[in-house]
Amino acid sequence: MKKVTFVHGCFWHRHPGCRFAYTPKSNAQFWLNKLEGNTRRDALALAALVALGWQFLIVWECEVCDLPQLTRKLRSFLEADHC
Repeated sequence: MKKVTFVHGCFWHRHPGCRFAYTPKSNAQFWLNKLEGNTRRDALALAALVALGWQFLIVWECEVCDLPQLTRKLRSFLEADHC
C-alpha cells in the first residue's frame, strides 16, 4: 500500500476546532475566499490520491509539539496494513 503524510498549517488548511484556524478580522472576505479555496483544493487532491490507491495521513501544525503523541500517530499509520 502506498502512503503519504502531509503536514498542514492549521491556519492555511483550516484545522477544524483549532485555535490557530482563525479568520483575520481585517479584509475578512478576502481571507475567507482564500482559505476556503485551500480546503477545496485539499479535498480534491486527497480524493485524487485515494482514487490512485494511496492512503494519507494529515499531521496538523499544532500536533508537532507533542512528540510522543506524534510518534504514536505516525507509527500507527505507517505500520497499519489496510489492504
